[in-house]
Amino acid sequence: MNRRLTLETFNKALTILARRDPDLGAVIKNHGNPPIWRRARGFETLVLLILEQQVSLASARAAYDRLAVVADGLVPEKMLTLSDDLYRGAGVSRQKTRYIRHLSECLEDCSIRLDRLPRLDDSAVREHLMQVKGIGAWTADVYLLMSLMRPDIWPVGDIALQAAAHSIKGLDSRPGPELLTEIGEQWRPWRSVAARILWHHYLNTPRGK
Repeated sequence: MNRRLTLETFNKALTILARRDPDLGAVIKNHGNPPIWRRARGFETLVLLILEQQVSLASARAAYDRLAVVADGLVPEKMLTLSDDLYRGAGVSRQKTRYIRHLSECLEDCSIRLDRLPRLDDSAVREHLMQVKGIGAWTADVYLLMSLMRPDIWPVGDIALQAAAHSIKGLDSRPGPELLTEIGEQWRPWRSVAARILWHHYLNTPRGK
């Protein structure tokens, strides 16, 4: 059985990381403990994550809410019956429409089984989800981190994490995925908690706002 991050282990990890890394400790000192952000498991969260790719969270949420209204409920079979015009009217791009439809098809034909994911290790979850067009490493990692609550996920393609690491580490430029991978090594096996600390910094600084 894979470990899941709980409130108890989250608070334990915050203490460990603050002692191990003064930069993370300073974020907690300045802004308090980060929330233990969670998302529900399932299709709706994956749809929202697809919509969040390369756009602001606010615009993604607005499109998600409009899509839920026109579909009268976000379930795979309804996503497959919506016309292109209805997707477009909800603010969903043609590319993301294809992604949501492919996800829906995969769930309908059972080539993707979301109920199996909690029993798989992190790598197997990524491999399973990334069979879907439009689900890449970032989407799979955020699902692992926030929906499956895995403790050691580090989504190095996340722009906010890159910006926060740039800030708290005093780097000359924003780190790319390779450098961010190296930075995150010091925070194993609690990189999911470190990510929440960095997001907390990002959201509570002028750059994040």
